[in-house]
Amino acid sequence: MFNRMLGKASAALACAALAVSLSGVSPVAAQDANPIRAERYIPTIWVDPDGCEHWVMDDGAEGYMTTHMTPDGKPVCRRGQLCGMMPTDQFFATDGSTVNAAGRKRLQEWFRNAMPGTRSFVVAGHTDSRASDEYNMALSQRRADAVAQIGRSVGARIKDVRAYGERSPRVPNRGAANLAQNRRVEIYCIRR
Repeated sequence: MFNRMLGKASAALACAALAVSLSGVSPVAAQDANPIRAERYIPTIWVDPDGCEHWVMDDGAEGYMTTHMTPDGKPVCRRGQLCGMMPTDQFFATDGSTVNAAGRKRLQEWFRNAMPGTRSFVVAGHTDSRASDEYNMALSQRRADAVAQIGRSVGARIKDVRAYGERSPRVPNRGAANLAQNRRVEIYCIRR
């Protein structure tokens, strides 16, 4: 059976060679008539308007792109300038995501003062590590959303709202003072 398959393959090659020879073109010239030349493409990094990096293949012509992530799943971003940090203990009740009246007034004033010269804002919520990761992610998202909504209420352009939960602590989560520092909402200014 193998010999029969080998015989069929040899016959096909012989037919191809005969067709090339009948066309008057040598087999070597037939190979070079339509050479395929490929360039080696090297993937690059594209940085979106809010500073986050994306791996890009084909410069986006086919739309192939994936977010550049750290090993623990956080996007790699060239952050704008940190222009505001709100300790959440001053703005929210424990486990709450509603900004108190005094905090709302302070945030509205802060956004009004920060808007000249700022194209947009990125709001990022953070927590300490006292609850589960899932709970902390949801809480930090709700708190960041609340701050972003206050910014929008005075005309601030909020480019993105992010939640990091306990995944990006400023200091180790040991002791009451450190835990308090990690409970925060950060605002990044994207300048013109």
